[in-house]
Amino acid sequence: MDADLSPLMAPSGLLPAVSLLESLLHICNEVTCMEKLPSVQIRNASTMIRRITILSSLFEEILEINRPLPPSAILCLAEIFSVFRRVKFLILGCKDGSCLWGLIQTQFVSNQFHVLVKEMGRALDILPLSLLNITADTREQVELLHKQAKRVDLFIDPRELQRRQELLQIMANEKKNNNNRFVDFGKVKETLSCLGLRNPFEYEEEILKLEVEAQKQAGTGGLIARSNIDNLISLVSYSKSNIFDDEESEKAKQHHTSIGRNYDTCSSSQSVVPNIPDEFRCPISLDLMRDPVIIASGHTYDRNSIAQWINSGHYTCPKSGQRLLHMALVPNYALKSLMYQWCQENNVPSDEDKASSFLDSDSKNSKGKLCDNAVDHLSAAKAGVDAVKITAEFLVGKLATGSVEIQRQAAYELRLLAKTGMNNRGIIAEAGAIPFLVTLLSSYDPRIQENAVTALLNLSIYDNNKILIMAAGAIDSIIGVLESGKTMEARENAAASIFSLSMIDDFKGTIGARPRAIPALVGLLKEGSTAGKKDAATALFNLAVYNPNKASVVVAGAVPVLVDLLMDDKAGVTDDALSVLSLLLGCSEGLEEIRKSRVLVPLLIELLRFGSPKGKENSIALLLGLCKDGGEEVGRRLLLNPRSIPSLQSLAADGSLRTRRKADALLRLLNRCCSQSPNSV
Repeated sequence: MDADLSPLMAPSGLLPAVSLLESLLHICNEVTCMEKLPSVQIRNASTMIRRITILSSLFEEILEINRPLPPSAILCLAEIFSVFRRVKFLILGCKDGSCLWGLIQTQFVSNQFHVLVKEMGRALDILPLSLLNITADTREQVELLHKQAKRVDLFIDPRELQRRQELLQIMANEKKNNNNRFVDFGKVKETLSCLGLRNPFEYEEEILKLEVEAQKQAGTGGLIARSNIDNLISLVSYSKSNIFDDEESEKAKQHHTSIGRNYDTCSSSQSVVPNIPDEFRCPISLDLMRDPVIIASGHTYDRNSIAQWINSGHYTCPKSGQRLLHMALVPNYALKSLMYQWCQENNVPSDEDKASSFLDSDSKNSKGKLCDNAVDHLSAAKAGVDAVKITAEFLVGKLATGSVEIQRQAAYELRLLAKTGMNNRGIIAEAGAIPFLVTLLSSYDPRIQENAVTALLNLSIYDNNKILIMAAGAIDSIIGVLESGKTMEARENAAASIFSLSMIDDFKGTIGARPRAIPALVGLLKEGSTAGKKDAATALFNLAVYNPNKASVVVAGAVPVLVDLLMDDKAGVTDDALSVLSLLLGCSEGLEEIRKSRVLVPLLIELLRFGSPKGKENSIALLLGLCKDGGEEVGRRLLLNPRSIPSLQSLAADGSLRTRRKADALLRLLNRCCSQSPNSV
C-alpha cells in the first residue's frame, strides 16, 4: 500500500500570489459582466455581485502593489476564489436554468446564497488587512463588507414567495381539473410573464429546460421533485397552446425542433442505462464511470474523461476550478468496488460503451451551455465529498503507520487537501488527522514538521477545527516550532497558526498565558523574513487585543524591536509595527516603554508625511497617546518641529474619517499645550 502513495507526490510550493490574484480578477470580471440577471433570485444575485465588485477593487490594489503576501492572506484569497467559483455557477444556474423550477426552489436557492456569503465572511476573518498596503477607502469598504457578511441574515424575496404560491395554486388547480381542463389562462399568463416568459419561443425554451431538469432528477430518486417538474411541463405546454394562436405555436414548434436536437443529444446518454446513481457518474461526461480516479483536488473522474481534459492543455479541476499541483491519477478502488456491485445488481455490463456525454469540455456552443446546467450539483458534491473522505482516511492511515518517507508524503498531501474548501477541512478533521499532525510537529525531519504545521494552519481556518486543534494540545507544540523550527517556513507558519487560533477570543488568553508564546513571536519579529515578521506582528497584534496580554508583550521586549522595524525600510512591516505599538499604549507598561524611545517621535512626524494612510492614522494615535497624561514634553517636541503642525492640519482636512478625528484631537491638545506654556516654544 505504501507504494500506492508515490504518484500523489509533487514538489512543494503554493500557487503564486500573482496567479491567484489574476484568477480572482478574472472570475470577478466574469460575474460582474454578466449580460442580464436571472429572473429569479434577482436581489440575492445583485447583492452578491455588488460584494464581488467591492472585493475586486481590493484585488486590483494588492496586484498593483506587487509585494509579498503573508500565508494567511494567500489562504484567504484561495478560499475567496473557491467561494467566487461557486457563486458564479449558482448565478449561472439561476440565469440559464428553468425559471419556474428556480421559483419552486426559491427557499433552497436563497439558502445557498446565504451560505456563500457566510463562507465569504469566514474567509475574510483571516485576511490581515493591517499587513496590506491598500488605500483607506478600500480598507473601510472591505471592513464594512466583512462586518455585513458576518451578520447577514437569510433573505428570501417576498415577491418570489408570493409568485411561488401563485404558481403552486395554479398547478394544484390544473391537476384538480385535469379532466375538464379548466385553467385561468389570464392568471397563468400574468404569472409567467413576471418570470420573463412572454412569447411562445420563451415558453418552448422553458419546456426544454424543465425536461433537462426532469432528466437530472431521474437518477437521484427525487420522485416528488420529478412529479412537480412533470406537472410544470404539462402546465406550460397546455398554456402555450391556449394562450398563443396556431401560427405562433407552429413557429415555436419549429424552434423547438431546431433546439431540441441539442437536448436530445444531451439526454440520450441517460436513456441507455436508467437510474444511474449520481455518485457513479463522471462529473465531466455524466456517464457511468468505468475507471474512477482521484486527481490532486480530491475529486473523482472517469480516467478517459479527465485524461482528455488534461491532454487538451487544461491544468485545473473541471469541477472546482482549482489549479492542479500535480497530474497524478490515483485509482479510486473503493468507489470502483461499489460501482461493480451496483452493475451486478442491475444487470449492467461494466464494460459497456456509454453514449455521448452531456458536457463536451471542448465545446462552447449552446449545447454545451445547456448541458452544463443539467449537472446535478448536489449529487456531484456528494461524490466529491465521498472522494475526499476516502483520500483523507487513507492519508491519515499513512500518518499513523507509515515510514518517515510515507509520513512526509502523507502530511504534504493533507496540507494540499486542506488548502482550499471548508468542506475539505471538516472532512480531514473528522478522519482523525489533527492528533497525528500534532504529534508530527516534534519530528526531526524538517519537511515532516513543515508540512504538519502548515496542514494545521490550513485546517485552523475552519472555526470548529480551531477548537479541535486546541483540544489536541497543539499549542505547546506549535510554540515549540515557532521557537526552534527546523525551517524558517515552519516557524513562520507556526506564527500564522497562532494568529489563526487566536481569532477565537477565548484562545487569546490561553495562548498568551503560555510563557514561551509571546517571546517566541518577538524572536521571529527579529529574525524572520519579511513574511515571517508580518506573521509575527499580526499574531502579536491579535494577542494584544486581549488586555492582560499587553504587559506580556512589553515585558518580552517587543517595543524596541518594533521601533527598530520602523527605521528598517527593507523589513516592509512599518504599518504592522505601528498597529502593535498603538495597542500597547493601552497599558501603563507599554506607555512607559514607548516614552523611553528618543527616536520614535521624529519617526512618527516623518510618517505623518510619507506613511501609508493606515500608517498615518496609527502615527497620530501614537502621538496622541504620548501627549496625554503627562506627555507635555512630547507636545513641546511636536510644537518645536516645523513639519508636525502642517502635516497634522493637512490630515485633519484630507485624511480618512478616523484620521481626521484623531488629527483634530491632537491639534486641540497641542493648542492647549501652547497656550499653557507660551514661553516653551
